[in-house]
Amino acid sequence: MSKREKLRKRFLSFPSDFTWEELVTLLAGLGFKEIATGKTSGSRVKFYKEGYPLIMLHKPHPSNILKSYQIREINDYLETEDLL
Repeated sequence: MSKREKLRKRFLSFPSDFTWEELVTLLAGLGFKEIATGKTSGSRVKFYKEGYPLIMLHKPHPSNILKSYQIREINDYLETEDLL
C-alpha cells in the first residue's frame, strides 16, 4: 500500500488528530493546488483543481489539527465530486 493510499485510508477513518499538512498532501495527491491570496489572506486558504468547485477552509490555529466538521465537509465534497 502506497503512502497516498495509507493517507486516504486514514482520512476516511475520520481521525481526531488529522493535521493540516496531511490534508494538504492528500489534496495535492488528488490534483488540488493551494491558493493563499496575498499577505492579507490570514488563515483563509483555498484549494483549486480545474473543473471542480473551490475548497475554502480556515487553517486551524493555534493547533495544527483539523476540526471534525472540517474533515466531514471535505469528505462530503470529495465524495460528491467522485474524487475518493
